Amino acid sequence: MTAQIREFSDRDLPIVVRLVNQAFSEAYQFFPYNEETFDARIREGKLTILVAEKEGEILGSVAYHDGHWGEEIEWLFVSEKQDRKIVENILIGEIEKYVKRGAVFTTVDAGSSKIKDWEERAYRLNNGLYHMVAQLDRERPLPMALKGVLMRCLRLNEEKEFVETVNAGFGWERVKIGDIDRWKAESPPFNEEWVQVAEVDKRIVSVVVAKPDTYFNRFFDGRRGYLGPATTISEHRNENLASALTLRAMNFLFERRMESVALYTAEQNIPSVTLLAKVGFEIMHHWRFMHKNLS
Repeated sequence: MTAQIREFSDRDLPIVVRLVNQAFSEAYQFFPYNEETFDARIREGKLTILVAEKEGEILGSVAYHDGHWGEEIEWLFVSEKQDRKIVENILIGEIEKYVKRGAVFTTVDAGSSKIKDWEERAYRLNNGLYHMVAQLDRERPLPMALKGVLMRCLRLNEEKEFVETVNAGFGWERVKIGDIDRWKAESPPFNEEWVQVAEVDKRIVSVVVAKPDTYFNRFFDGRRGYLGPATTISEHRNENLASALTLRAMNFLFERRMESVALYTAEQNIPSVTLLAKVGFEIMHHWRFMHKNLS
């Protein structure tokens, strides 16, 4: 098969949106794109997109993103069944040329037959991600107040300290100034009151952000909340601050008539998974990461 591989252009937008929606229509909680939301996703993620074309027809596409978690192949799909793997491999070979630091990964459903396809391209399984959900059918009892710790909501003038605490807890720039205003615009009625913090000696040391799960609620007509980012600075870990703030956030969402709450956590983060299970979260979906060392 002879297929031309080229970069995505604005004129491809309607076709690629349709093909992406077709390719992932059965994916776990996939939210279909329209042209506006797809264009926003490209710009927000600074995606590099390639398309495979034959005789003027787009056969498939692959997308690359250099983000928080590393260099990632965001999607790969080919619409034609005939010679599908050949076109997929050509697309992968071309998109790998955009990798800058010698390593790239992609995300695959746990147990998917596609894992074998990626292994044939020299990608190897390495950790994974859980989507966890808890029902908000009652108010959870809070632990006893910890000596010297004040649990409260974020105040209007504390964004700088919020950003510093979150980034210190993660060890990299997880959030930045302006994110709270962006969340307000994207997920009303979110505001600072939705951010639960633990304060020690007048310093914020632990954070759990609660938000409406906007896209889920819009597409599935639901009432679900979302938790994240959530973190504690290193010198105050193992003090049960995260569990206390998580329960406060769950109760906060329950008071606002949310029926469930969702979050994402790494499968290898055993303390987090254990904590979340104790407060009622269950694993709803499991993705595996597949990494390749190009160097």
